[in-house]
Amino acid sequence: MKFRTLHVDGMDAAMRYRMVTSCVLPRPIAWTVTQDGNGVINVAPFSSYNYIAHSPPMVAINIASREGRLKDTARNLAAIREFTVNMPTEETLRTMHETSGEYESHVSEAEIHGIEMLPSEIVKPPRIAAAPIQLECRLVQTVPLGTGVNVLYLADIVAFHLSEEIFDGRHVDVAKMRPVARLAGPNYATIGEIIHLQPVFTIPGSAKRKTPP
Repeated sequence: MKFRTLHVDGMDAAMRYRMVTSCVLPRPIAWTVTQDGNGVINVAPFSSYNYIAHSPPMVAINIASREGRLKDTARNLAAIREFTVNMPTEETLRTMHETSGEYESHVSEAEIHGIEMLPSEIVKPPRIAAAPIQLECRLVQTVPLGTGVNVLYLADIVAFHLSEEIFDGRHVDVAKMRPVARLAGPNYATIGEIIHLQPVFTIPGSAKRKTPP
């Protein structure tokens, strides 16, 4: 293979964004629901997102400011400090993509796109009814990153909601759920073929590995 090397020094912000979102993929998507102090529901997807801990279960979402202004999601998190993360699927992909547009802060994406919501049990913001997995989350920490354009929001998951169609009480049926992932630009991916490999265990105190029978 031949490579072209690009140094970050000298790149403008648009190129840095294009490169990192083109090279870190596929990415899970947090279809996030927040609300402001007046109860206006905001729905927005973020693909700079992942789980970061399991004890307690935690997720992190990176939200960038837009031309020096906080996005509605970030402003709502500062006020309410609670949100839900909803799993987008092939069925809800187009609706989710439409909620990524810019709307006035008093406009609810849930209303204009006809997104049915369900009340949460612990946090104030509701859940997206069509999502087979819904996480109720409570903000615990914010971490400014880099030059301050990006802020990482760290949150505890305080409740999991899983559709009985994809969850048997222990395992999630990913194939039946049909989740989607984000690629570069306005491009998305489905899971395609699922490749199952046997788990590999490391023997304590040894570099040797063994595969269970």
